Amino acid sequence: MALLKRLARHKLPPIAFTLNGEACFGVAGDTVLTAILTRTDRLRLSDFSGAPRAGFCQMGACQDCWVLTSDGKRIRACSTVLEPGMNLQTMTEPRS
Repeated sequence: MALLKRLARHKLPPIAFTLNGEACFGVAGDTVLTAILTRTDRLRLSDFSGAPRAGFCQMGACQDCWVLTSDGKRIRACSTVLEPGMNLQTMTEPRS
């Protein structure tokens, strides 16, 4: 179930991306964080407790919203603008 529900910006152009192998859509101007959380309830699992995490500071200062690109690069979901064709992977296992 999605953590966020879009209340505005419904008429903006859709942006196609892939999340964990599934075709998804955000809208123009979305951050990666917004696009993901309108589809699911978390970005990753806590490295310490295994509990679900969905970002913390929302301004790129913490390390809580990392997601992976298709080439394995980590990006901050809260401060990265969604681009067409992004292939993203959430961290489904806590890092050791």
